[in-house]
Amino acid sequence: MKLKNWLESGSYYDYKGFPIFYRRSETAGEVTLCLHGFPTSSFDYYKIWNALAEKFSVLSFDMIGYGFSPKPTDFDYTTFNQTDVLQALLEHLKIRKVHILAHDYGNTITQELLARAEEHRLDFSIESICLLNGALFPETHRPILAQKILISPIGFVFGRLISDSKFKRSLASIFGEKTQPTEDELNDFLAVFKFNDGRKIAHKLIRYMTERAKYRTRWVGALQRTKIPLRFINGLADKVSGKHLVKRFREVVPHQTDIIELEGIGHFPHFEVPVLVLDEYFKFNIAKS
Repeated sequence: MKLKNWLESGSYYDYKGFPIFYRRSETAGEVTLCLHGFPTSSFDYYKIWNALAEKFSVLSFDMIGYGFSPKPTDFDYTTFNQTDVLQALLEHLKIRKVHILAHDYGNTITQELLARAEEHRLDFSIESICLLNGALFPETHRPILAQKILISPIGFVFGRLISDSKFKRSLASIFGEKTQPTEDELNDFLAVFKFNDGRKIAHKLIRYMTERAKYRTRWVGALQRTKIPLRFINGLADKVSGKHLVKRFREVVPHQTDIIELEGIGHFPHFEVPVLVLDEYFKFNIAKS
């Protein structure tokens, strides 16, 4: 699927005056909810979308500041506000049950949803969770150089000035050695990042990295306590959240033993080896949806 087709087949809903982009396969009250990460978008899931949609009702959206959603300079890009946007979308679509498939920053959104579920603040139930690569514990996150610069005092300059070629090299560096994105795929990632002048707010989006440390007790605690069926699929070659994250996961949540380890795969398993990820997801979730 081409990026243009993804955009044209999507829809928008109004969140406090902001037209938030989303895509759904069909109208249903129970969905597989695909949550994307930084600095990308819902388009990350295009390689597995059609296969998912053959079995489930599928929904994904671009968080505010990402993808084809607005990227205002004066928005407070906190995890709490991003989760509010998601909750408003689910209410708008009258979704009552979700099966979460999350990647990267989407994992943190999932952890906040779990915390809100404990507080009885959700109008829907979480039926299952499948986590892909993405920091779950601040102590195991290993940001690449571009992320370190973005979150530094000069981040606002770096975001605006980073060249297209440097952006693509930086993103490619977290893929597996043998599962590198093509030049066309990198150009798609870049186009989505730059859409609506996304460069100007990249330094604001990445502040979630500091939130993970600040709210560790809330988010890790919710993950430790959840009884919701959970599978963790991890590309071990990911230098940001790969093999070392799996090791820590087993230490922090030892009762969660459903872990699929993918040798040689990097940060984007659903993009690098979509057929394998689909197979593992179906084995996990086919009986629950």
